[in-house]
Amino acid sequence: MGGGPQKKVLFRRITKDLSIMEVLQAYPEVRSVFARHGMGCLTCMGAMAETIESGARIHGIDLEELLADLNEAVKNRF
Repeated sequence: MGGGPQKKVLFRRITKDLSIMEVLQAYPEVRSVFARHGMGCLTCMGAMAETIESGARIHGIDLEELLADLNEAVKNRF
């Protein structure tokens, strides 16, 4: 029990309710998508629990456009 390697959870679709950290852990390659949209500080404490929706709102980013770009970036992973 415990102590084994952590299994990555892949989401079928990236949604506004997922935390930024969950998405980065599942799909490290989306870091550039977040940066392109003006969310470059992904290692700050807020990103640990902040949802994509709240992060987009705080940074004044169009949520639907961000989600579309994130999902486009990972569409070939399934």
